[in-house]
Amino acid sequence: MIFFSSIIIPFLLFVNTEKSNYSEKIPDSNFSIDMIYIPGGKFKMGNKNKNSDTEVSSFWISKYEITWEIYNLFMEYEENNKLEFIVGNEKIKVDGISKPTTPYTDMTFGMGYEGFPAINMTHNAASKFCKWLSLETGNYYRLPTEAEWEFASRSELNEKNIDNYAWYKDNSGGKYQKVGQKEPNKWGIYDMLGNVSEWVADSYEENIFKSRKLRSDPFIFNKNKYPKVYRGGSWNDDPDELLSNKRFYSNSRLQERDPQIPKSKWWNTDAPHIGFRVVRVENTDSKSLRDMFWNN
Repeated sequence: MIFFSSIIIPFLLFVNTEKSNYSEKIPDSNFSIDMIYIPGGKFKMGNKNKNSDTEVSSFWISKYEITWEIYNLFMEYEENNKLEFIVGNEKIKVDGISKPTTPYTDMTFGMGYEGFPAINMTHNAASKFCKWLSLETGNYYRLPTEAEWEFASRSELNEKNIDNYAWYKDNSGGKYQKVGQKEPNKWGIYDMLGNVSEWVADSYEENIFKSRKLRSDPFIFNKNKYPKVYRGGSWNDDPDELLSNKRFYSNSRLQERDPQIPKSKWWNTDAPHIGFRVVRVENTDSKSLRDMFWNN
């Protein structure tokens, strides 16, 4: 069933008592994902002081954008019978995972592979990566919500001294760069602004900053393919686009050169500026909410 109207869903996140950063080792590989703990708080989403306060519960977010080497583990995993994992006292059953189809062209566009952010995946593919990562590691992962992403990206930096913290049109050399080369923000997160824009979990809804429904852990969802939100600005954007409150949203132009009919569920052909990072919460969301986050 297709839902044609957006659902704005508040959800509860639970704080890990250790409140510490950690590194998630991906089984059967030499790769890990470093996770940064973000204590919850209140802030005003958007750029208007008159906006209502939005409350965000504590969470972890990946220190770097997901790189090609890590994304490639998802692309090449061998299907098996592992269809559940346990978080706390809860057994999470997974209804199978599809892996991305082989892209018809080099999706790095010749800009670099080792240490560079993965790009050109669809919102669906990024969501499915989180599902795969959850099953592989036994911890529940998903894309960040808009509220979580904006909260984690906000700091005294933003557009100030942007050259110290971000790759953008004037300093990127016309391509993305290896992750983690610039200075981190106050949380210790790299490349939140610039390098590649990042998918978040939410569907796009215009004028959402004016909504009173943003007060507690909001998540805006519908099953339509477009528009989905991405944040942060990229290597190909002007510096005034690299703002924590700036919203971008997807449309069919991201697959304009895709020769397939129907268009790929996994790959964009015109999104060399979009990647993603992941979020973890200690206790899992409900099954219905997980399905929304994982785009089931």
